Amino acid sequence: MKPIAIIGQTILYGAFAAFIGYFATAPRYQHLPPDKAVVKLSISHLGGRECRKRTPEELAKLPQNMRAPLDCPRERSPIALELDMDGQSLFKGQMQPTGVAKDGIATIYRRFEVPAGEHTLAVRLNDNLRQSGFPYSKEAQVTLKPAQILVVDFNPDRGGLFFQ
Repeated sequence: MKPIAIIGQTILYGAFAAFIGYFATAPRYQHLPPDKAVVKLSISHLGGRECRKRTPEELAKLPQNMRAPLDCPRERSPIALELDMDGQSLFKGQMQPTGVAKDGIATIYRRFEVPAGEHTLAVRLNDNLRQSGFPYSKEAQVTLKPAQILVVDFNPDRGGLFFQ
């Protein structure tokens, strides 16, 4: 009985190894078509808050340990974001702050398959919708190679919007 069990196990293990070996190489997977590139919009940022200066009368009414000169609401502003490529809009929308009190970070992640080649990329961001316009903007000529991934990110410590 033992030789039959060994032969049976060998056949079953061989079939399992062939199954794994086939699916390790086939069917062939292609991440992107050969003439496409990817632009990823990946931003996480805290929206602005509208603080106001308290009057001397308001400060006098408060307990001494709570006399902060500025009154800042907890809620943060949504963030407006626009992404254009060659004059056409790829994305236009708002990122909402997270959290029960709307005081958390606003995050967006979008992926766009675009034709490879030379393009004009423009990004605009407003992190305080109580103010008009876009205080952060960046426009650049980019050359995207086939299968290249270009990430659009935001970091106020590095000057705002940047491409990497």
